[in-house]
Amino acid sequence: MDRAEPRLKALVVDDEPSIVDFIKLGLGYEGFEVRTANDGMKALALAREYAPDVIVLDVMLPGMDGMEVCKRIRGQSDAGIIMLTARDELQDRVRGLDHGADDYVIKPFRFEELIARIRAVLRRRGSTRQQVLNVAGVTLDQDTHEVRRDGRPIELTPREYDLLKLFMFNPRQVLSKESIIERVWGYDFDGDSNIVEVYVRYLREKLEDIPPKLLQTVRGAGYILRDDAAER
Repeated sequence: MDRAEPRLKALVVDDEPSIVDFIKLGLGYEGFEVRTANDGMKALALAREYAPDVIVLDVMLPGMDGMEVCKRIRGQSDAGIIMLTARDELQDRVRGLDHGADDYVIKPFRFEELIARIRAVLRRRGSTRQQVLNVAGVTLDQDTHEVRRDGRPIELTPREYDLLKLFMFNPRQVLSKESIIERVWGYDFDGDSNIVEVYVRYLREKLEDIPPKLLQTVRGAGYILRDDAAER
């Protein structure tokens, strides 16, 4: 028996229940699997756990606004992001695109316009979206959460997985402790920043990266995932 094609996954983020229900119903009819969030923190958590193909994200959200949510999601996900805004102002659209959004839809809108833009974004990103990330022999499957190094399975906790995924989305980039904490633990984390050192050590041990060649410390700046580790 042929296996059915996996359904595309959508995340809808808006604090207006009527809009959420409207979009969720329409996307459901279009064959999408849909999850929803009504604030920025829930959106960030679902973007990590659910790994959506496309995110419909309102600009005006309680607490953390959509611009900041977009910026943080883009650091860990290559999902298509379509922003919803009540204002058709060029400055807002440019700011959103600079933060990583793929397109904009102005409220009020017809569902036909939204689904057309979603399809266009998915077509543009379809050739580049990676289900499996691969850096220096480390593979991470965003759908199954399976991690391997040189074919060997690696068992990670959810927090270790999120940390590794952040590094793999940003290879060759130095990530500060502060940015890591914001993206993995959340902006309201009030614990000790040394937690990053602890989890980096956990990752190195599980990846057998001791002495560290793959996940290196940049003194006074943070950490970097080197994708040329196998050559060093």
